[in-house]
Amino acid sequence: MTERIQEIVAGLPGLKDVTGVCAVADERVARGDAAFVADLGVALARAYGGAEPLWQYRSVFDHLLRLLVTTPGSENVRQALRLVSSPEAADRRRDRYAASLLASCRRPEELAVAFSGHASEELRACLVHELVLRGVAVAEEPGIARWATSPHWRYHPLGWLPLTLSGLEEGADLPSYSLSGSSHSMPYGPSEGSPYRGTGGARVPSAVEVTTPEQAAAMGSAVANWAEESNGLIEARAFGLAGPLDAGAVPGALLTLGLESLAGAGKKEAALSAAACPPGRAWRVLFAAASTGGAYNSGSHGAYGRLAAWRSLAALAGVADGADAAEAEARVPECAWFGFDAATDWFERVAWDIGLAALSPDGRRLAVLAATDTD
Repeated sequence: MTERIQEIVAGLPGLKDVTGVCAVADERVARGDAAFVADLGVALARAYGGAEPLWQYRSVFDHLLRLLVTTPGSENVRQALRLVSSPEAADRRRDRYAASLLASCRRPEELAVAFSGHASEELRACLVHELVLRGVAVAEEPGIARWATSPHWRYHPLGWLPLTLSGLEEGADLPSYSLSGSSHSMPYGPSEGSPYRGTGGARVPSAVEVTTPEQAAAMGSAVANWAEESNGLIEARAFGLAGPLDAGAVPGALLTLGLESLAGAGKKEAALSAAACPPGRAWRVLFAAASTGGAYNSGSHGAYGRLAAWRSLAALAGVADGADAAEAEARVPECAWFGFDAATDWFERVAWDIGLAALSPDGRRLAVLAATDTD
């Protein structure tokens, strides 16, 4: 550890702002000394990366990582990988974030070093699917293909996902990063449907709830982080119907299920809005919820966001637990999907509101996922 790094580490807790430290790092990278920045990050992690890290440490470490990733040059990539893979800084959540940063800012050929050099298996697994989300054919990419197609990581949770995008996943809302921050779109909000004013005589069969705790957890996978890490509420329920339900009667059926999220809906001041929703739109909403998080958290990022979105979508579609991705991809488009919302007391109607319903192909199962979050 150099004397300058020792000075920065010792003085960090007393800083009122960290712009000076960040400026030192910027200057070092500008003159080609990326190793100094990685060394500084490792030293800071060793000193302050405990269970309750200092805000100064969190801010500086994030700047150092972003600086290395966003500044052109292969050495900066190597040093970024050395930083996040060091024992002092190793963290599974940070691996997810670093993979999103790297895949967003770097060409695939620049990232091959992650699969031959010093990087955790978690970082590699996340990086593979961050690249898949960006349309990279990882199975054909030199330096990545051998690791991505090897069977040794098939038992990793992300090993369930295919190495190519399905048609439903096209147009995923992915974040863009810069040294100063990041941005992403928020595909939530009011349903595109008109206020529901009655079934027009369409028959609504009686319904019996068939939700199990396991099914509820699976259906809510994409929004679980809203409840666990923010202020979110989730309602995930499945119903068996006494007879086939026509897709056009789904809005009316929603009002008969006793949903907490729709309590009081159907009245003039809390009209239900519902509309047919392409399954690709449902996937994009769930992916955004899982990958970018709610009001007070940053989500699971792309790789695990992709996995959570598929878990929710598959469970809503009634795909059996333990089914492979191909079964889920085949089943989901066969269902009739709807988006819904209402001005009830349950929905916050600020920025993070989701209402999705899936009707099985035979019309005898209706699954619902509602989620809301607020600051």
